[in-house]
This record gives sequence, C-alpha cells and structure tokens, in this order.
Amino acid sequence: MATKSKAKSNATIAERLDALSNLQQIDSEIDRLLTVRGELPLEVEDLEDDIHGLDKRVNKLQEELDEIDQEISDRKNEQKEAQAAILSYKEKQDNVRNNREFESLEKEIEYQELEIQLHEKKSKEAKARLEHKKEVLEEAQEKLDLRKQDLDKKKSELDEIVAETEKEEEKLRKKSEKARKKLDDHLTKAYDRLRSSAKNGLAVVPVDRDSCGGCFNRIPPQRQLDIIQKKKIIICEHCGRILVPADNFVD
Repeated sequence: MATKSKAKSNATIAERLDALSNLQQIDSEIDRLLTVRGELPLEVEDLEDDIHGLDKRVNKLQEELDEIDQEISDRKNEQKEAQAAILSYKEKQDNVRNNREFESLEKEIEYQELEIQLHEKKSKEAKARLEHKKEVLEEAQEKLDLRKQDLDKKKSELDEIVAETEKEEEKLRKKSEKARKKLDDHLTKAYDRLRSSAKNGLAVVPVDRDSCGGCFNRIPPQRQLDIIQKKKIIICEHCGRILVPADNFVD
C-alpha cells in the first residue's frame, strides 16, 4: 500500500494530467449514458403524475354521477309516494262528512300534485346534468387511457435503454475506478469537487482555439505554452477547471 502511494506521489505532472484527462473522458461517457437514460425517467414520472391526477378526476366524476343517479331515483320514489297519497286522499273524499273535510283533502291533493311537478322538473334538470357529466367523464377516461398507453410505451423504452446501457455503464465505472487509482487523494478530491460544481460535469478541459474548453474564455499565449509543456497543473482563472492540451482529448 505504501509503495502504491509512493508511486502516485512520484508520478510526473504530465502523467497526472494524462491520468486526469483519461478519467474525465471516462466519466463524461458515463454522464452521456445517464443523460440519455435520465430524460425518460422524468417523462415516466410526469406521466405517472398525470395518470394519478386523471384517476382522481375520473373517480370524482363517477361519484358525482352516482349521486345524480341516486337523486333521480329518490325523486321517482317521491313521485310514486305523492301519487299514492293522492289516490288515498281521493278515496277519503268519497267518505267525508262535510265540506270542510273535503276541502282539506283537496288542499292535500293539490300539494302532492305540486310536489310531483317539482320532482319532475328537478328530475329533468338532474338528467341534463347527468348527460353533461357523462360526456366529461368520457373525455377524462379517454385522456386517462391515452396517458396509460404513453406510460407503457415510455416504460418499455426505458427498460430497453437500461438493458442496452447497463453493461456499458458497468464497464465504464470499472475503468473509472481503475483510472482513479493512478491519482493521489489530493487530486481526486479536487477533481470530484470541480465535477460536482460544474453543470456539465467537466473538471478537466482542453484548450480549444486558444480558449478554455469549459468557460470559453481566452487563454494568454504564455499560459498556453505552460499547458502544452505539462510541467505544472494550470487552472483556468475564470472557471477554475484544470486545463490540458487539446491532444489529451483526441481519441
């Protein structure tokens, strides 16, 4: 273990920069795989949220339909009871002893007839609401079915991509671990810190067209010469990334 640590510390600056460049290229390839895969899980998650919301809406609409159905049924029963009461009152009218009793029963009959009319009116309104709710429910159900089809398709695509990239990712991660072993702890920590703070995960970048490959700010000629010579580790004064010659990133 001591021999390995000593070997790392005895590595030349050029060797360390080459090792950093190699590690960056491997990790960038892993990032690419995760990016390709990473868009689909977000789409799957959005679809699952949509489906959850539509499910709740469909269930709510179905509950409202059931309530309207129950209201129509209750009003039919009320109408039947009112009709039965009218028949009963008319039978009683045949056996009244005076006009006062007859008129009292007549008022009851009129009241029940008004109740029947009211229930008929409310039933018509409820039926109209029922038809509208059915249309809304049908639209929501169609949308839900389409979302579920989309979800199945996206999940299938995700499963295929995961299956295709899993082995490649595993291979790259092993290469990344192997590349890390060539660096000392100080450089590894600096590299990881830079990667975590950079949006694109680039801690090590080449000088491209006289500019930093990370932030694209111009690099002075003398500084470019130092970078090409690889006698010391040069940091971009604008973005803090480690700068290496362009040929370090040639496949």
